[in-house]
Amino acid sequence: MMTRPTPPSIRELASGDAPFALLARDGVTVEILTGTVIDVDLLAEIPLMDASGTPREVLALVPFRQVRERGFECHDDGAPLRCLLVDSHAALPLADALSQLPHDGVPLADAGFDISDKDYAEIVRTVLADEIGRGEGANFVIRRDFTAKIDADPVVAALTWFRALLEQEKGAYWTFAIVTPGHIAVGASPEAHVSARDGIVTMNPISGTFRHPAGGATAETLTEFLLSTKETEELFMVVDEELKMMSAVCSDGGRITGPHLKEMSRLTHTEYMLRGRSDLDPRDVLRETMFAPTVTGSPMQNACAVIARHEHTPRGYYSGVAALFTPSATAPGGHDLDAPILIRTAYLVDGMLRVPVGATLVRHSDPDGEVAETHGKAAGVLGAIGAIPRDAAATAPAVAVADSDRPVTGPLRLADDPAIASLLHSRNERLAAFWLNPQDPHPVGPLTGRSALVVDAEDRFTSMLAHQLRHLGLDVSIVPWHEVTADQLRDAELVVAGPGPGDPRDSESPRMQRMREVVASRLSASRPLLAVCLSHQILADSLGLELAPLESPHQGLQRTVDVFGTPASIGFYNTFTARVSPGTDHVGVADVAAGENGDVYALRGPGFASVQGHLESILSRDGIVTLERLVGFALAPIA
Repeated sequence: MMTRPTPPSIRELASGDAPFALLARDGVTVEILTGTVIDVDLLAEIPLMDASGTPREVLALVPFRQVRERGFECHDDGAPLRCLLVDSHAALPLADALSQLPHDGVPLADAGFDISDKDYAEIVRTVLADEIGRGEGANFVIRRDFTAKIDADPVVAALTWFRALLEQEKGAYWTFAIVTPGHIAVGASPEAHVSARDGIVTMNPISGTFRHPAGGATAETLTEFLLSTKETEELFMVVDEELKMMSAVCSDGGRITGPHLKEMSRLTHTEYMLRGRSDLDPRDVLRETMFAPTVTGSPMQNACAVIARHEHTPRGYYSGVAALFTPSATAPGGHDLDAPILIRTAYLVDGMLRVPVGATLVRHSDPDGEVAETHGKAAGVLGAIGAIPRDAAATAPAVAVADSDRPVTGPLRLADDPAIASLLHSRNERLAAFWLNPQDPHPVGPLTGRSALVVDAEDRFTSMLAHQLRHLGLDVSIVPWHEVTADQLRDAELVVAGPGPGDPRDSESPRMQRMREVVASRLSASRPLLAVCLSHQILADSLGLELAPLESPHQGLQRTVDVFGTPASIGFYNTFTARVSPGTDHVGVADVAAGENGDVYALRGPGFASVQGHLESILSRDGIVTLERLVGFALAPIA
């Protein structure tokens, strides 16, 4: 068995110039990783094997700019995909680590946010009006940076801040200091973006931010936060977005457990755990899950475009991940993966401290409230490292609830309160049992033997939709809108024209033009078609129905509507709607399911059906049964 060198002590690291990482992941020890650093261009190039073909451990810093691998837009700052090739890895008891870490304060100069509160509030208003208000997506995260100059040895500063976070910030998933040439990152990330262990992939969407009042959080103050419609819907939206990713990498689509509380020293969040089975290489799992919607938005591709429009500087590593690849004899690709999000992190480059923070903007957002949220998130790091005065935090201990579905890294204080537990549990009453219950990865459904082609219009809700269609028994393939061919459209047994962002009336958009062609080709050939959300609107327009913006966007809205005589609880993510005169139930060849105000929820006719809502969403309690009905309408023989 090959032996690895013993890592130097923390004191030796502080006085040397070798790259290293300190990780606190279990609340008991501090892991010390040392090795050599290389930069690579692509995730697939992360070198998980040494020259002899032996698996090795690698810690990778993945910058936000890697979204380019998925064809997404970003401000490209050239931040390297940096890999620490680990040649020594040891664990030191927490108390011993603390005794070696420096503790003197690090003075800051010229400290403050790079964007004023007034200007950030104006950005929020613009995003609400011009992006969410025009159908570009359900939620977006726009960042601002707290910056300051430091005049201190950068490694000593990093170790000082790491010690402060260990002592001051409780409940983090990872507390870490990663020191490499020219780039230092020190943080206490609350969120495990994705992990893969022995073929089980786990994602941990966290959303909603409750800033503890002076003296600490109480059940009463937390209750008000948990009853907030905005905070609840924000969490549901990010769960939907991460389920899109899970459905793309897991054969069983992913199962939801939770919700739980993520309680930290100054902030409390709500979270779910998503888990599924995958045989993908962990680098491919990481690529398909770039990056967390909690720090980008949804749908993911358009969120990146919105970020590029409203953030005028690159993100660097903010919202990327630190990815630890550990050799495993039983894992696909030969490695397990543990990858927290790079948030609540201080970056130090060329004597400049930067702490990026962002607020999740949704249709209920209040600009001043989002400004306050960025202050709260920054304070979690800045207060811990002593950059700003530390506020009082609740310190009363409590016994953590045993739950194998969540990463418990510290004692819970409020989750055991019966009223709080009841409020959390009640959230699941709104959700689809389909995603809460275990699923058969190889189902035999009522439509076994049939097939479908799903056309993706830049919203990976199509991954969840495809998973549900497979659950019904269909053999399903997905093709992007710009790659679908005339032969595919002609030959497919069923075409599912998918959802996507934007204004369906936009005649200049190549994507809208192509989706109109997809719908028109199937209608003209009298071939089975199911159209969802954006494509439902395009279908309605082709049938002569009016398209109009909603008075208030339905992004993440759950409603019970009548779908051809059957009530259905469905989740909606739309800014535009097809509309008929109130009371209309038939237009041309199509039956119409519409609300009292004439908003059209579904259409059906010879060889086609459509729905405005997202039957695949966790908000669609009646999604799978409604999907089966609509597919049945589309596949029914034409008289």
